[in-house]
Amino acid sequence: MISPTDLRDVIPTGLLSFPVTPFTDENEFNAAAFSSHLEWLSSYDIAGLIVAGGTGEFFSLAPGEVVEIVKTTKDVQPHDPVIAGCGYGTKIAVDLAQAVEAAGGDGLLLLPHYLIGAPQDGIEDHIRTVCQSTNLGVIVYNRGQSVVTAETLARLCDDCPNLIGFKDGTGDIDTVRRITIQNGERLAYVGGMPTHELFAQAFRGAGVDTYSSAVFNFVPKTALRFHAAFVAGDDAACEQLLREFFYPFAEIRDRKTGYAVSAIKAGVKLRGFDTGRVRSPLTDLTGEEVEMMQALIARFE
Repeated sequence: MISPTDLRDVIPTGLLSFPVTPFTDENEFNAAAFSSHLEWLSSYDIAGLIVAGGTGEFFSLAPGEVVEIVKTTKDVQPHDPVIAGCGYGTKIAVDLAQAVEAAGGDGLLLLPHYLIGAPQDGIEDHIRTVCQSTNLGVIVYNRGQSVVTAETLARLCDDCPNLIGFKDGTGDIDTVRRITIQNGERLAYVGGMPTHELFAQAFRGAGVDTYSSAVFNFVPKTALRFHAAFVAGDDAACEQLLREFFYPFAEIRDRKTGYAVSAIKAGVKLRGFDTGRVRSPLTDLTGEEVEMMQALIARFE
C-alpha cells in the first residue's frame, strides 16, 4: 500500500484512469472482461486508477462488488495506485473503507453521502469519521448534496493527516479557488466534472492541475494527447481536440440523462470489449447513438 503522502504526491504527475465496470448477461460483475480491458489500458502511462467511481457505476454496486473490483485491479495493475469509490451513509462508508484497505487498495474517493441534504458540520463529521477509520489516503469529492467549504476542508486537513485530496464536480470555481489557495500543497487537486477535458483549462486557472478521464476508457491515445497539451499549456492543441472530439462526444452524451456513463461504456464496447449493459436506473445508447459513437471513434483511435 502506498502511503497517503506518497499518493498525494503521485496524483498530479499524470492522468487518472476512470474505468467502467462490466457486467455479465446475469448483471453480475464480470471480472474477466474487466481484466481484459485493464490489460489493454495498462500499456499507457497514468498516475493511478479510480475504480468503482462514477464512471464505474459506484451508485449501482454492492459494497462487496467494490471490494472484488479492487482485488481484480490489483491483480492486473499491481504497480499503479488503486483508488476506490466509497460512500453512502457513514456506517456503510466506514465498513467499505476498511474492506478496501484489507483488499489492498491504496486510496479512497469519498463520494457524496446518500439521498438527504446535510448541514456543513454534519458533512464535516461524516468525512472525519471515514478518514479516521482507515489508513488509506482519502480524496473528498465535492458534488451533489455533499459540498464542503474551504473552511471546513481546512479543519479536516488539520484533523486528518490521511485526507490528501480534493476533487470537484460542482464547477463552482470560486469555491475551488478558495480551497486551493487556503490548502496549497497540503492537498492534491483533481478535476471531476463529467468529461472534465471540457473544463480542464478553466480549472487549471483555479489551481487544479490534473483530472480523471472517462474517455481514456476507449480512446486512450486521444485522452493522453489532450492531457499532454494541457500540462504543456498548449491551449491551441487543447482547443483543436475540444472542437474535433470532445464537443462532438458531448453532443452524444447530452442526449439523455445518465449518458455520461452510458456513452463511455458504449465506446468501450465499440473497441471490442465485453461491457454488458449499464445497470438501472441508467439506460444504454440507442442504435443510432451507437453509430454516432462509432463514427467519432473511427477518427480518433
